[in-house]
Amino acid sequence: MAEQVGTEANAAPAGPLDALAVAIRTLPGVTDVAIEKGELVAQAGRDGLVALMTTLRDDPRFAFEQVMDICGVDWPERAERFDVVYNLLSVSLNQRARVILHTDEAAAVPSVCGVWPVATWWEREAWDLYGIIFSGQPDLRRILTDYGFDGHPLRKDFPLTGYVEVRYDEDRKQVVYEPVKLTQDFRSFDFLSPWEAMTSLPGDEKAHKGEAS
Repeated sequence: MAEQVGTEANAAPAGPLDALAVAIRTLPGVTDVAIEKGELVAQAGRDGLVALMTTLRDDPRFAFEQVMDICGVDWPERAERFDVVYNLLSVSLNQRARVILHTDEAAAVPSVCGVWPVATWWEREAWDLYGIIFSGQPDLRRILTDYGFDGHPLRKDFPLTGYVEVRYDEDRKQVVYEPVKLTQDFRSFDFLSPWEAMTSLPGDEKAHKGEAS
């Protein structure tokens, strides 16, 4: 359950997390702030994202020196089907925040690699797995799938079969592409109860020796 904070009518913040939420709510580009399960979550728009993230990094009230993760979430039933989630950490103030914005398959999200250079890795991953476009990202290449891979495998409408897999062929001395084969070896199952199927226990061989003769 989300707890709304930071409105004018509310009383003074009850603790550091509430105070942080009130301060973030005043920033341009933030559309909503809530505390969900003890974590601060801020909703933001694409416009002004870089300025917002720069403030969250440089303003001493926030001091989010690090972006720990940038990831995507797919909601195919929505017009803006993707959430882009930024998990921020302030080492000096020992506080965290999550910033979430919405986008679709065509609208580009401003890259924050100029704010945190490590964001390049996370943005490449979000592009590779979800197809989320980041404008201003100078190195938007796939990072987890193979070169020439078709599609984005973490989208919920991505088909599970019908694609190709890659492997190195030792005989041909090259990388080859083959249709995905989900094979399973034939197995013989014994459906008898273990108590009925077991006719003698280990160590009882001598007891049954006379019966067999």
